[in-house]
Order: sequence, then C-alpha cells, then structure tokens
Amino acid sequence: MTHTVLVTGVSRHIGARVASLLSSDPDISRVIGVDTVPPPRLTRDGGISLGRTEFVRVDLRSPDIAQVIAAADIDTVVHMSLVSAPSRSGGRAAMKEHNVIGTMQLLGACQRSATVRRVVVRSTTAVYGSSPRDPAVFTEDLEPHDGPTHGYAKDAVEVEGYVRGFARRRPDVTVSMLRFANFMGPGVDSPLTRYFTQPVLPTVFGFDPRLQFIHEDDAVEVLRRMATEDHPGTFNVAGAGVLLLSQCARRAGRPSMPLPSPAFKVLGNAVRRIGLVEYSPEQVRLMCHGRAVDTSALEAALGWKPKFTTGAAFDDFLRSHGLHPLGGVLS
Repeated sequence: MTHTVLVTGVSRHIGARVASLLSSDPDISRVIGVDTVPPPRLTRDGGISLGRTEFVRVDLRSPDIAQVIAAADIDTVVHMSLVSAPSRSGGRAAMKEHNVIGTMQLLGACQRSATVRRVVVRSTTAVYGSSPRDPAVFTEDLEPHDGPTHGYAKDAVEVEGYVRGFARRRPDVTVSMLRFANFMGPGVDSPLTRYFTQPVLPTVFGFDPRLQFIHEDDAVEVLRRMATEDHPGTFNVAGAGVLLLSQCARRAGRPSMPLPSPAFKVLGNAVRRIGLVEYSPEQVRLMCHGRAVDTSALEAALGWKPKFTTGAAFDDFLRSHGLHPLGGVLS
C-alpha cells in the first residue's frame, strides 16, 4: 500500500531528517513537508537533500493546512512542529501560539479529513515535570506530582490533551504520541546541547540530577516506524541508562560551577536575556531533580531498541563538537 505523508516542522533538523528518510521509502508515493520557512539542506554525512519531499510554506496557525491535507489526499501526518524554545523575535507568546494553536488547527484539519488514517505526534518527557517527589522511573500511565507550569513542557501537556481528544473523536485513526527524552547528536541544536558547550557549566549546589537522551538517529528511526506501521498509544522514547550531570561534565571536559539555587536562577535569567543559553524554569528544575523514563512499552510495540544508549548518544555529540573528557579523549 502506498502512502501520502505530511511532515510538519521540516525547517528544523529532526523534522527534515524524517522527511528525507520517508521520501526514500518506495512504499510512500508522496512526502509533503510544511513549515513557515523553507528547510535548509542537511549537512550530516556530507549533505543530504530532502529527496522527493515537496515543500509547502504553511503557518499551522492558519486554516491553510486543511487545504493542503485535502488537496494531497494525505493519509499519514507526522507532527514534528513543536518548538522547544522561544525565538528572539517572537518570544514566549508566539511560541505558545505556534505549539498549541498550530496543533489545534492541524488536528481540526485531520478530524475533517476523509483520508487521514494515521497521526504521529512528537511530544516530550518534559510533560512529567521534575520534582523531588517523582518516582525513580516514569511509565506512560503515571501522573506527575508537580506537572509543568511553564514554557515548552506546559505547551506539550496542552498539546497531548488535544491529541487525546482527537483520538476519541476519530477512533478510526491510529494515533501515536511519542514522548522523547532530550535529543542528542551531531546535528542537534537545543538549549541543553548549547548548555554543554559552554566553557563552564553552572550547576545547582547540592544536586546531581539524572539525565536521559535519545540519539537523533534513533529518534528518526522511531518516527519512521510509527509513520509506516500502526502502533496506537503513548510511548516514552529514550536511550537505555542515565547519566548524572556530574558525569556529563566530566565527559565533556568542562568544569562545573555549583551555585545556590537563587544564584543559578539569576544567572539563568541574565544569559537568557542576552540570548546565550535558554535557562527556562523547567530546565532549572531538570537541573535540580532530573528525570528518567521507562521505555519497555515502545520496545515491546516495535520489537526494537535504540542503538545508542544515553551515554553513547552523549559521547557522539561530544565527538562531533571536539569535546573531550578532562585528561583524555573519548574512545
């Protein structure tokens, strides 16, 4: 069976890689990539084009997305367009509009479509928040003690609510929601990867949080499988194992600078204002309490495990940026 796939967020690295991979699948007749700006050429492995992907400039907040879905007889939607940090020009209000209102418009268009049969949504493990009362490991059915109240994580909670509502209204559509740990890899540019490339890593005194990562290659493969197979439900996606923040600093060859929590927040506000690193309130909490998730549901559904552990994903990121542990080099 051939498919016609719509991928949102193709101007960003992971979205572009997903569109490129799907366009190389002979069972997929068309891949249409949408975003507000054209996608750049990918630079990993010597430069990878988007292949057969057809780009359409669309703002998800507008009703135009419904016309794209109807005109192309889209049967599979891969929603990669959630933004994790505000732009300097638009700020937090524009980010929330893009994430939440954009998703509402997209789901409304899918609900009215007679052809859409599969919807895959990128979410984040940040929906669990970070709290001293958290369980050691989150499974998909656990509710957080202190859910997120700010930024990207709060947007993702709202997005997930709309996705669940869509799934109830369209039980004939396979809906897969993927809660990704922090992306890591050579091509990833995020608040967390920018944090680890600083000359000195500020930390919160008295805390050494557990962190989990998913390598970009594994993230793209999960999205490919979900876009071409029926796996309804909500799934955590992360590489095996965890790293303590102190271990990350040693692997990166970066000295850490423990600060009292109020000083860490002041520093975070200062560097955020000048655009150096994004210390959002949810990232500050992550730097205190960390987070770990269970991925057995994903592995059982797909019969597959990520190739990269959390540690291996972080090491690959470090190698690509020329970062080495204090006193040695990565093997």
